[in-house]
Amino acid sequence: MADVKTRIDETVKANDVVLFMKGTKMMPQCGFSSRVAGVLNYMGVEFQDVNVLADDEIRQGIKDFSDWPTIPQLYVKGEFVGGCDIVTEMTLSGELDQLFDANGVSYDKDAAEKIREANAS
Repeated sequence: MADVKTRIDETVKANDVVLFMKGTKMMPQCGFSSRVAGVLNYMGVEFQDVNVLADDEIRQGIKDFSDWPTIPQLYVKGEFVGGCDIVTEMTLSGELDQLFDANGVSYDKDAAEKIREANAS
């Protein structure tokens, strides 16, 4: 299990933004992964996708690594951010923009605003 933890740790530290997901950023394999990847893609965020369906050790290992039971899981600058619901809430509240700004992650601010406008009630 240490090998999997090391692989995950190295991936998270080597990339500014990492999304552990079912499928890939271009072909998500579940709705929750699709939503988070869609937000990141729409906002123009460069991110590393890790398909947990392609590796059972990673699929279980990431849950143990973060102590979070579900996938997808978003990491920014080595820190666990959350899953689909948390990322959605942070996108709509502007917290995700603040997180990206604070960590020097480039994204399309206009796209972020369009997401919020489209979801305003």
